[in-house]
Amino acid sequence: MAGRRAALKAIDWVAFAERVPPNQRGMFNALKTRSDAISAKLASLPETPAAMEWDHYRSAVAKPGMVEEFEKKFKALQIPVPADTQTSAIDAQEAEANKSALAFIAESKVRIAQCEKELDKFKNMIPFDQMTIEDLNETFPETKLDKVKYPYWPHKPIADL
Repeated sequence: MAGRRAALKAIDWVAFAERVPPNQRGMFNALKTRSDAISAKLASLPETPAAMEWDHYRSAVAKPGMVEEFEKKFKALQIPVPADTQTSAIDAQEAEANKSALAFIAESKVRIAQCEKELDKFKNMIPFDQMTIEDLNETFPETKLDKVKYPYWPHKPIADL
């Protein structure tokens, strides 16, 4: 049964709920309720459909040959299961998203290390109210003024201001 195969992919609702923002909790709860209702309905259905009682219909239908014709057509009926054309594309998207997420995590770890190093620098530096100009220029080299190259105030090129 196609419905059973679709139901085999279970949803991790706890992990899903952790990612749902607070302003979308109502929609998430509605989705979960609807999904649970559909799953319960699917679980209540039998694995195979009930067999037709052709003998009952032969005795109840007055027109001769009609039930035999329906029975023959019913047994010949083959309902095609639709081909799954999207799973491979979705799996490829998932693999690509996982790859980009891992790259982002690696880049974030590098940024975190840089930020922690800068934070340590700020924690260990002399307080601003006790700093001299030399201490400031040593701690923050970008603040050092080049009085030799630019002898007049502001001792920087006008384009950098």
